[in-house]
Amino acid sequence: MDSIIRSLSLSLEGFLYVYLQLMRVLGIDYGAKKTGLAVTDPLQIIASGLETVATGNLTAYLKKYIAKEPVSKIVIGYPRHPDGNPAQLADTITAFGEGLRKDHPGLEIVYQDESYTSSQARDIILRSGIGKKKRRDKTLVDKISAVLILQAYLQHI
Repeated sequence: MDSIIRSLSLSLEGFLYVYLQLMRVLGIDYGAKKTGLAVTDPLQIIASGLETVATGNLTAYLKKYIAKEPVSKIVIGYPRHPDGNPAQLADTITAFGEGLRKDHPGLEIVYQDESYTSSQARDIILRSGIGKKKRRDKTLVDKISAVLILQAYLQHI
C-alpha cells in the first residue's frame, strides 16, 4: 500500500511539474500611459508580442487574459538608471506587482531589469524594414520592449 501511495504522490508531483511547464509566462513593460505585453508559448521557449493596452485598463485586461490562458508567472520590467538605482516609475511598478500578487496568489511575480529595452525596440523596428507610418506607432515599441524583457528573463532561467 505504501508503494502505491508513494507512486501516486510522485505521479502527482510529476504531473504538476509538466503542467507548470506547459503554462505561459507573461511579460510586462509597464508605462505611465500604456503598457506593452508579451507572452511565451506553452513550452516557454518563444516570446511573442501580445498587446499594448492603456495602463488604466491593464488590471482588467490581465484578469480576463489569465482566466482564459494558463499563466504560471508574470515578469515585470523593472526600470533602473545607468548607475543601477531604481528609476522614476519603480515604486509604481512595485506597487502594481504587489497588487498582482494579491489578485492572483497562485502566480509567481518576478522583476526583470528593463534597461535600454525601449531603445533596443526602436532599433529593431528601424532595422526591420517596417514602413515609416508603422514605425511611428509607439504601441509597437511597448510591445517589442515587453518581448525583450521576457526574452531576457527566459535566458536567465
